[in-house]
Amino acid sequence: MAGRNDFERALFLDEPLSFAYILDPKGQLLHGLGTIATAGAPKGVSITPDGSEVWTSILNGPPSIEIFEPRSGKRIGEIDLGEHGAVEVIFNRAGTLAYTSQMETALCFEIDVKTRKVLRTFDTESAWTKWVELSPDEKTLYASNWSGDDVSVIDLTTGKLVRRIRVSNTPRGMYATADGKTLYVGGFDSGQLDRIDLETGKVTVAFKGGKALRHLVGDERTGRLYMSDMGADCVWVHDMRSGTTKKLVDTDKKPNTIVLSPDGRALFVSCRGENNPRSYYLPGPEWGSILVFDALSGKPLDAVVCGNQPTALDISADGRLLVSSDFLDNRLRVYEVPPYETLAAGGGGRYQAHFAEIKKR
Repeated sequence: MAGRNDFERALFLDEPLSFAYILDPKGQLLHGLGTIATAGAPKGVSITPDGSEVWTSILNGPPSIEIFEPRSGKRIGEIDLGEHGAVEVIFNRAGTLAYTSQMETALCFEIDVKTRKVLRTFDTESAWTKWVELSPDEKTLYASNWSGDDVSVIDLTTGKLVRRIRVSNTPRGMYATADGKTLYVGGFDSGQLDRIDLETGKVTVAFKGGKALRHLVGDERTGRLYMSDMGADCVWVHDMRSGTTKKLVDTDKKPNTIVLSPDGRALFVSCRGENNPRSYYLPGPEWGSILVFDALSGKPLDAVVCGNQPTALDISADGRLLVSSDFLDNRLRVYEVPPYETLAAGGGGRYQAHFAEIKKR
């Protein structure tokens, strides 16, 4: 098709068969596999470690979580957490347990992945809980409390709240270092990165100069901590060894969720696009986007134009599958991710072309 990438796939036809493929815009390196309709406002998404399931937290639930097969799009389950939805969902390394947060109740939940039953409920004793993060030894759960301006520390052996640590205004993203000694917390209203000494509970300012830090991802191999800034429309990179911070790259409007490829070489950024001047609950004048950058240099590698307010984002453990959400359109998007070598040799993919396409006609 004119203006679209050619697509080839070998099939062995030994029985009646129907199939559908997407022809991507010319030059796009991420390959679209399809979309999945969800319930209202898919806020977070997480792929199980074995890649077999996608769990999406539904902010306007119930259901609080919906579960799909990523490649077929088949809906295979749901989880209700009372009368409200969920914000984020994460898994332990074995993929046997899931943890999720609920804003309205400030509760966190531990879920058996196989049975999809809630095993335990944890009270953060704060307000408007957002992100959840496991300690490296998976014995502690950290929960950032948006309106409480603190982080709840929950002992997963006893299920009890150990303490609440006061941080800067409106904490959102967190990153626990592999040595178990430090927890970084991004402040949305403060634009500040806090560094918590987990032994003493002491909080120090690691970076002050952002506008609205939302999501953090770290790479222990390089000591780099990446931070999306929805106010400054950029991604910062903080050197956890030297304590210095610099801007990695400018992005489209309102970057929120970011993920690193498993090899740490590519950074994926979901950008919501410019807000509607009346309310950000309404579709704005721009389509959202997923941007792909070289994680070390910030060089653009590809771009995908999405729907209204792309928000959730996750990459599979093998680096081959990327799932995002169009928050206001109630759907997930699923992409195949090529190897880094293909991205690096792709001439920026559709990065330059996408600027003309995100403006709504």
